[in-house]
Amino acid sequence: YQAAVLAELAAEVYTIELVEALSLRAQQTLAALGYRNIRFRVGDGAAGWPGAAPFDAIIVTAAAAQVPVELEREVGPSGAMIIPVGTLFQELQLIRRGPRGTRRTRLLPVRFVPLVEPGKDPGKGHPS
Repeated sequence: YQAAVLAELAAEVYTIELVEALSLRAQQTLAALGYRNIRFRVGDGAAGWPGAAPFDAIIVTAAAAQVPVELEREVGPSGAMIIPVGTLFQELQLIRRGPRGTRRTRLLPVRFVPLVEPGKDPGKGHPS
């Protein structure tokens, strides 16, 4: 669980899961392990968590065809987001916000599962 690792490093962790059953299972497991600094939400990760933003850091663990505008808006001042971008061919991108604006850096080729949008078939348009 990435949230558990991050909870050891940060004061608060916010995690979004599209599948409610997976979120509930993670909540139960992490609570049983004593984690109290993780906030959970069920929903579309690409839509972010506007009520909790801005964030110092955002880690996206599924590939988006393009960087979701909503997520990019949630990167706080001097914050950063790392996200796999692309469909068949993907690259890990680092997005940093600073005093001179937002800067994108292409890091390396990667292969992640697709970022699933509610109501859409995750297999359509993506190789298995």
